[in-house]
Amino acid sequence: MKKVLIAAALVTLLSGCDKNEVGDVSLGMFTMKDIKISNLDDEKIPGVTCHIASVEANLSLSDPSDSSISCRQTGDITPEMLARIDKSKSGEVVFKQSKSIFFKSMKVRRIYDAENQTLLYLSYTTKETEGSFKHSLSTVPLWGTKAYIQPATPAS
Repeated sequence: MKKVLIAAALVTLLSGCDKNEVGDVSLGMFTMKDIKISNLDDEKIPGVTCHIASVEANLSLSDPSDSSISCRQTGDITPEMLARIDKSKSGEVVFKQSKSIFFKSMKVRRIYDAENQTLLYLSYTTKETEGSFKHSLSTVPLWGTKAYIQPATPAS
């Protein structure tokens, strides 16, 4: 039992060291849960910044799976940047954070919707909770960026 408490205390201390944390909202005096808000810059598309809100349960071996994500264009998005990303239907993981010592993690995956010229950012947890996998979606349209390709107009 002592080892579990030491591990929980260590996890709590380390979770407070997140350099990307921009907000921390307590859920009340009688709970050990907080909503942590972090920023995430997409390494391959630096013109996109996402903010992720997730619940962290201090002194618990597993954080709740709930999270939300919101992504916006915060700089240039160029064709060269798009050329470097995975364009498969499953996209690629751009962020991963452990949410439990029991192999649960939260991931953010970028998917490119070529038809609508939109980047999709999906936040999800890797373990089923209460009968469903928790997830949240945000989109960044390429309209107005250097990467946007004007659709061909039909010939008259």
